[in-house]
Amino acid sequence: MGLELKNPLIVGACNLSMETDLAKKMEDAGASAIVFKSLFEEQINLESIQMEEELNEYVERHAEMISLFPGIKHAGPEEHLDKLSRIKEVLGIPVIGSLNCINADTWVEYAIEMEKTGVDALELNFYANPGDFQKTSVDIEEEQIEILKNVKKKISIPISVKLSPFYSNTLQFIGRLDKEGVDAFVLFNRLFQPDINLTKQDHDFPFNLSQPADYRLPLRFAGLLYKEINGSICGNTGIFSGEDMVKMLLAGVDCVQVVSAVYRHKIPHLTQMIEDLASWMDSKGYGKLDDFRGKLSKANIKDPYAYQRAQYVDLLMKPFDLLKKYPQV
Repeated sequence: MGLELKNPLIVGACNLSMETDLAKKMEDAGASAIVFKSLFEEQINLESIQMEEELNEYVERHAEMISLFPGIKHAGPEEHLDKLSRIKEVLGIPVIGSLNCINADTWVEYAIEMEKTGVDALELNFYANPGDFQKTSVDIEEEQIEILKNVKKKISIPISVKLSPFYSNTLQFIGRLDKEGVDAFVLFNRLFQPDINLTKQDHDFPFNLSQPADYRLPLRFAGLLYKEINGSICGNTGIFSGEDMVKMLLAGVDCVQVVSAVYRHKIPHLTQMIEDLASWMDSKGYGKLDDFRGKLSKANIKDPYAYQRAQYVDLLMKPFDLLKKYPQV
C-alpha cells in the first residue's frame, strides 16, 4: 500500500490489538504493522438496541418516573475510534484501521472518522453470506464496488480490501477492484462458521482459529495474482511459522497477516517467525526479499498447471504412491 515495513509480518485485526500494552509487545516482538480490531457496524447497532431496551425497562411504570433521568444515547463508534487514536499515538509502526459495515452510507461515514484518528491505512472487509435466494453474484459485486468508489472519494489514505474466496470468479473480481485503485488485497478473510451442539441440540459458536495448512488457498491465489495486478498482495489465514511465510513470499505476496499464530503460540512467537525467515534467507544466499519474492508464482514457473490443476488428479494417476506413503491403509 506504499507503507514502509521493516519486515513482511503484520498482526491482523483481533482483540489483542485493542490493548495498548499488548500492541506495544507485538511491536517489540517484531511486528511490522498492526491492523486494529475491526469496527463492526452490526455490533454497534446491537449494543445500541440493547442499551435502549435496558434504559426503558422501567419507563412509565409510574407516571413520575418518565423524566427522572436525562436522555442517554449510545456513543456509536466513539469508543472504538478513541482506542484506535491512542494505539496510533503509542506505536512507532504503521497502524491500519479495519472496517466492517452493513449500510452503504455507514461505510463512508465510518471511513471518514477512522481517517481522522491518524491511521496509516484502512482495510475494508468485503464478504456476503448467502441468505437471499434472489440476490445474484452480480448484485453483490456491484454493491461492493460502489462502496469502494464512495469510500475512495472521501478519504486519502491507502485502502486495502480483505476478501473472502467465495466469489463466482475471485480473480475476475479482484481484477475489477484493482482497476478501481485498491492499494492492496488481503487473502482471505476467515469467516465465522457456526456449529451444532448435539447434547444441547442447539447452535454452538466456537472460537474460529485457523489451522496449519489453511494457507494453501491464499497461496494458490497469490501465485496466480503475482504480476497480474497493481495492488499489493497480503497472505492471510493459516500462517503459523517462518516457513509458512517463506512459502507465501515465494508464491508472490508482499506481506502476511497472522492472528491465530499469536493466540496459539503467544506474542514472542512473532520474533521466532522473523528469525526463521532470516535464517532461511541466509541458507539460500538471499540478501533481500525481492531476490525470491514470486519465484514460484505462475508468472515465473515453467509448469503452467501448478496453480490450475485439481490436486487430486495426481493421486488418481498414481494411487500406489499414496499407499506406499500410508501403508496402514
